[in-house]
Amino acid sequence: MITGEWTRNRLLKAIVWCFLVYTFFLWLTNAGLYFHRMGLTPASVVEYYRGNEEKFLQPRSLVGLLEQLHFHVFAMGILLLTLTHLLLFVPVSMKTKAWGIAGAFASALTGELAGWGVRFVHPMFAYVKIAAFVVLQGTVLWLMVMVAWALVTEAPSSYGRPAAPPRYPVE
Repeated sequence: MITGEWTRNRLLKAIVWCFLVYTFFLWLTNAGLYFHRMGLTPASVVEYYRGNEEKFLQPRSLVGLLEQLHFHVFAMGILLLTLTHLLLFVPVSMKTKAWGIAGAFASALTGELAGWGVRFVHPMFAYVKIAAFVVLQGTVLWLMVMVAWALVTEAPSSYGRPAAPPRYPVE
């Protein structure tokens, strides 16, 4: 990948395409599960985490949230590690890569913790949960598109490109 082979080696390219297909289905099912449980309204998020006596919905339990966090932190960490690692080889600016990487990891962790905030701290964390979900879904889609674009265009790897020499102020 460092040498740029990922866009020329057919087997490596096939592996990355297969990963992107699996990731796309994960992305779709993530949205499906989210919208099955709640929506983009704060009231639906609060109802999911805090329950609703009128609808006989129980609040999320501490153990239930802990189990969900345990699985999601590991799985999302591995997914984002892989996607953002692939982004390193896409020929875009380091600033763009840094924003994509930070956005992905921050929104994933924020989304997980915001549910805890809704349940145990204050219902206003529902706004954070919704924003984190939207940013995460958008960022993961962007990461997939960028990697796919690099594969389709056979863009050279930008990882091995030498850094520009530092600029020192003239004295």
